[in-house]
Amino acid sequence: MMGKEPGAARRLLGVFAHPDDEVFCAGGTMVRAAEAGAEVMIVSATRGEQGQIRDQAAATRRTLGAVREEELRAAAAELGVRRVQVLAYPDGMLQQHRSSLGAEVADIMLRFDPDTVITFGADGGYGHPDHVAISELTTKAFRTLARDRNREQELYQAVFPPRRTCMAEELARWIADSGERATDRAALPAIALFAGESATMRLARDDVRVQWFPPGTLVTEQGEPADALYLILDGTADRQLERPDGQVIHLRRMRAGEFFGERGLMAGRRPAHVVARESLTCLVLSCAPIKPYAGRGAGAGVAAPCGPPAAGLPPGTCAVDVTSYVDRKLKALARHRTQYPITPSMLPQSLLQSMLGTEFFRRTAAGSGHAAASRPATAPHPRWSADRTEPAQAA
Repeated sequence: MMGKEPGAARRLLGVFAHPDDEVFCAGGTMVRAAEAGAEVMIVSATRGEQGQIRDQAAATRRTLGAVREEELRAAAAELGVRRVQVLAYPDGMLQQHRSSLGAEVADIMLRFDPDTVITFGADGGYGHPDHVAISELTTKAFRTLARDRNREQELYQAVFPPRRTCMAEELARWIADSGERATDRAALPAIALFAGESATMRLARDDVRVQWFPPGTLVTEQGEPADALYLILDGTADRQLERPDGQVIHLRRMRAGEFFGERGLMAGRRPAHVVARESLTCLVLSCAPIKPYAGRGAGAGVAAPCGPPAAGLPPGTCAVDVTSYVDRKLKALARHRTQYPITPSMLPQSLLQSMLGTEFFRRTAAGSGHAAASRPATAPHPRWSADRTEPAQAA
């Protein structure tokens, strides 16, 4: 099976650090393999007991590890994965258990006998020490066993290159197409969480933050360049129009769950003022890096947009199209309720497809010490079609 994508595996093993890693790294690929008849297994080195508790009704600090283990099993079922093993090493301390963990991962590989293994890349996705450790130990175990057994096996390391997708621009189009749009207040924390995590994982290129504005603050000014979309999380704001003679007209009041700023993003300039009526908290999705010294008003310059490097995908990277399985990925992610209390329908499908519809991997063939020179025969994702990519090698 040399040269084929990981979704074509017959026996696929995913080795990760925490429950929920499997969804972001390879959720769609696992669904694809399972539906093709592959036997798929997920291994989590920890129970994730040091993670967040974002739904107080789901767990306490005392029960979080056990709850997250069950969440992993439920998420695996959504992905069509029947075999799950949790090793229960201390969360956040994998570096201190390298010898025993490495031996246990090697033993699982020996017994499960996969032809394909997926884990994190060397950087752990975004530098998490546990992710880095499990990547190194899994890679070492794979190379040792593959060399000793002289079999055709492949290791795929999940990578997260910066995407071109801009949440602010996608959402602005969504709002403009549907007219005034308000979001259920109960979904606001989940949307803020999803946006923040997506930026961390480089699934979108926005600068994402939550900002507080005291009463009376001009959050956006009429005529200034538009480079951000705002979602009111708490408080109220007034939308105002300033006439050429300086007279200010009140247009309407906005409350939690409402977006603003989309009209400016579509037109290039803010058509009106938005003023915090009371203490106002907003999720801000910016198309450009937010700088504390940036100018304001109609005379301010336009900031350079966020974006991926011009070089495109790193050499040896393959892009696996999993757009058909985004709904399954979202259902699996929602099963991790302690970490992601989300509703899959809270954001437009076009945005979710752009952010979650492609999974990226670097392939290491059995016995090699580096990524394979060729990439699997996988069509590049449309978001990357203009970038530099390597020619696909036929299987």
